[in-house]
Amino acid sequence: MMRYACLPQFRIMLLLMFILFVPPKHLYGTEVPSDTSEVYKLGAEDLIRGERLFYGLVYLKDKSVNCASCHNTRFIDTLNWNPDAAQIARKYQDKTDKELSSVLLKPRGSKMSEVHKNIDLTETDIVQLKAFMDELAVTGLKQPKPVINRLIIFIFCALLFLFLFTDLVITKKIKAKWVHLTGLLISAYFMTDMMVVEAIAIGRSPGYAPDQPIKFSHAIHAGDNKTDCRYCHHSADISKSAGIPAANVCMNCHLVVRSGQNSGNFEIAKLVDAWENNTPIEWIRVYSLPDHAWFSHAQHTNAGGIECQTCHGKVEEMHIIKQYPDMSMGWCINCHRDTKIHFDTNEFYLHYDLLKEKMKNGQIDSVTVEQIGGTECMKCHY
Repeated sequence: MMRYACLPQFRIMLLLMFILFVPPKHLYGTEVPSDTSEVYKLGAEDLIRGERLFYGLVYLKDKSVNCASCHNTRFIDTLNWNPDAAQIARKYQDKTDKELSSVLLKPRGSKMSEVHKNIDLTETDIVQLKAFMDELAVTGLKQPKPVINRLIIFIFCALLFLFLFTDLVITKKIKAKWVHLTGLLISAYFMTDMMVVEAIAIGRSPGYAPDQPIKFSHAIHAGDNKTDCRYCHHSADISKSAGIPAANVCMNCHLVVRSGQNSGNFEIAKLVDAWENNTPIEWIRVYSLPDHAWFSHAQHTNAGGIECQTCHGKVEEMHIIKQYPDMSMGWCINCHRDTKIHFDTNEFYLHYDLLKEKMKNGQIDSVTVEQIGGTECMKCHY
């Protein structure tokens, strides 16, 4: 009987050895020809080396190449014309190692060829690099840590206020009452200020500039190439919305233009792929009014003769479109109070006889939007 007493412990030991020394299933199973024509399976070390290759931490013939210096692996708040690492990883996730190798070692496009011309990777390097990229395609870019400074200050002020108030009314350990009053006033001021600022900011996001699915530059299209805004946003003069251009509008030019001056072929290839597969491009909206506010582009651009830059800023200088005003009701009201309309020459205002008579008699020298009802509540909220 003693001979079989240690059998359960022996089985547990075998199971632990199996868990510790057998690599996870998703890290092996791909057979790769090495430089010596042998066959091996990808393990955890290969994945780590692929990551080190991407970050330039492995020297190749006395030289390292840092892919992350061009292709970011975490979210950034500046424009990077090069595709991020996750985008490249997803594009080549279902492709072979040889297809990835052909792009890395023999890239198309003058810009990419110049950057990649001195890259020297073996077949093993390519496979290890692709193993890391396949992992990155699943995990995505590293998320930035949230900034909670104001929340910490608010909590500190609230705790200080509670402590001082409790001591003033109940415990009375601090004898000097001026300490209570000073602390209560200061903490109450900061808490009130933060609550008011945050409450006003609800629904407003000036400077909002989301990453779009395609890196489209207004500075190049509207600025350098002088493309009229209404060529792409053709419904601005006749509709409530300015409209988002369909892919076929973009392809009017990009049937010929297949390489961008900053982004190379990668971004335009997304457009071509969407057009060929009849897949809509999911652009992210930058300007969005609440449902209880009514706004018409036709009323402003056509009837009012307002230029796009008045509300959207100098879009011809923006690579990434960002929200220009704070989109508050006060901003709209002030614009209606200050904006003078072309009252004599604009046919939209033919029937304002009383105001025309006042202008003719010299009683007024101009007419603002406010004078024709531009600040009435029911104009925007009905």
